[in-house]
Amino acid sequence: MDERPLPPDDDPVANAARVAAILASDTYQPADRDLGLLATDTLRGVRLALDYEKTELLLTQQGLAHAIVVFGSARIREPEIARRELEAAREALRASPGDAALAAAARIAERLAAHAEHYEAAREFGRLVGASQPRSGQHRVVIMTGGGPGIMEAANRGAYDVGAQSVGLNVTLPREQSPNPYVSPELCVSFHYFAMRKLHFLRRARALVAFPGGFGTLDELFETLTLIQTGKMAPVPVVLVGRRFWDRAIDVDFLIAEGMLSPGDRNLVYFAESAADAWRHIRDWHARSGTTGFPGTGVTP
Repeated sequence: MDERPLPPDDDPVANAARVAAILASDTYQPADRDLGLLATDTLRGVRLALDYEKTELLLTQQGLAHAIVVFGSARIREPEIARRELEAAREALRASPGDAALAAAARIAERLAAHAEHYEAAREFGRLVGASQPRSGQHRVVIMTGGGPGIMEAANRGAYDVGAQSVGLNVTLPREQSPNPYVSPELCVSFHYFAMRKLHFLRRARALVAFPGGFGTLDELFETLTLIQTGKMAPVPVVLVGRRFWDRAIDVDFLIAEGMLSPGDRNLVYFAESAADAWRHIRDWHARSGTTGFPGTGVTP
């Protein structure tokens, strides 16, 4: 059967330009190729499912069942860069000593330079985790971060230093951004929804290590603690690195005194001052819990 349209001589409407316009219209696109349709409010549920399924498929195919999730500020730089930025801020202030904005910028640069030690600690933590397990098999444990700069970069970089894979769960933001170069290319994912990204952080988490950070770090930390406190997820060790920072950022004793937390909730977190201390606590926690196949526990599958 001839399925071509009528020739123009038989019907003036049946011309190639009109057929081409029909074929190019959004309504003619198959649903799975119609990006305009997928972007509508009506199909938000489908987009959420895609955000979940793509990463789940990838990590399952890679055989990744266990992750150490590392959070921390994207603003914390490696020491040499932090030192240069501090000197630049001081030089600008020396040129305009009465400028209040420059004085504030210099004070912030000083604090960030002081926090640069946490970049080195996160990098060392990535090395310790990366070097502690076999490179293959279902019981390896990988570093998992948000894939961005700062502390995230440092943890991924540490794993990269020792030739280990690491995961980066990036998220699209209004401002331009890109993943840090130390994430394993085959394990770097970009999410549209923060909610799905959070789910995948905790889906395979065997520990959470939080370095000093801002709203994003606090958000992930509090969500994890809430899920553990309420029994919505199995307990995992939660390590806060840098007690001086965390004692001011989160006054747990105040919350307990006000009746907002139970005294036992204090035990949901462990404070560490070094990468080695954080990693030792995580391994000891899993050894006591009898976690099979976790590096350094002596508990075999």
